[in-house]
Amino acid sequence: MSTLGWIVLFTFAGSVLGVLVASLVLAIPKRYIDRMLPFMVSFAIGSLLGAAFLALLPHALEGRDLAGLHQVTLVVLLGVLGFFLIEKMLIWRHCHLHNCEGHPDDIEKARVAATGRMILVGDGVHNLVDGVLVAAAFLTDFHLGVVTTFAVLSHEIPQELGDVVLLLRSGFGRRRALWFNLLSALPAVAGGVFAYYTLVDAMQAVPFVLAIAASSFIYIAMADLIPALHRRTSALATTEQLVLIAAGILVVAMGHGLAH
Repeated sequence: MSTLGWIVLFTFAGSVLGVLVASLVLAIPKRYIDRMLPFMVSFAIGSLLGAAFLALLPHALEGRDLAGLHQVTLVVLLGVLGFFLIEKMLIWRHCHLHNCEGHPDDIEKARVAATGRMILVGDGVHNLVDGVLVAAAFLTDFHLGVVTTFAVLSHEIPQELGDVVLLLRSGFGRRRALWFNLLSALPAVAGGVFAYYTLVDAMQAVPFVLAIAASSFIYIAMADLIPALHRRTSALATTEQLVLIAAGILVVAMGHGLAH
């Protein structure tokens, strides 16, 4: 098989496998998912923040001089503002259709629904970069490509788990959450093919694409998910939330550690 064939095979198989493993949560009966959802959201916050600060941003900033650092952090800042505008437009569209002006509950529902759409965008961008990295490894050495694929998969699964939780929270049905999560994983194949033909250009763009993906995860965790945790104010609830956020960060950190 040609190098391009191996790149397509491994990026596609890695995308599907990661989504399917993370989507095992969909096999849990709905009544249990409804009870677990507040706890799983805390875990999802940890996985998003862990992916942004422990995986995406360190890679985006690696080996860059001071000017390069400023460029990447500027992209993160612009990304956060950009996702704020995207969410605002999604909420506006929802309210324009449903006339929720002056109804806080309807606006909150629109915000929750917008979170699901934004997580798909951020995850798609992240997977696009993963495809570029896998292709670069295969173009260097076949065995390095295989190892890189499994390394990417090891830190992708906990993040995909968080994505499934957020899609369910945003009102996606089980089947719809599975299919949309799979669709957001497939840009890895496009990234791999693109890198095969234009590796130099693709690799130069990687830090900035990583910065955009990181900004989406940071914005969703900080602006949409953490405020929802403040509805439960008891000491026990706060402790549970902190433990689960830490667990999400730890799982990503461990997976990323295996990648090295």
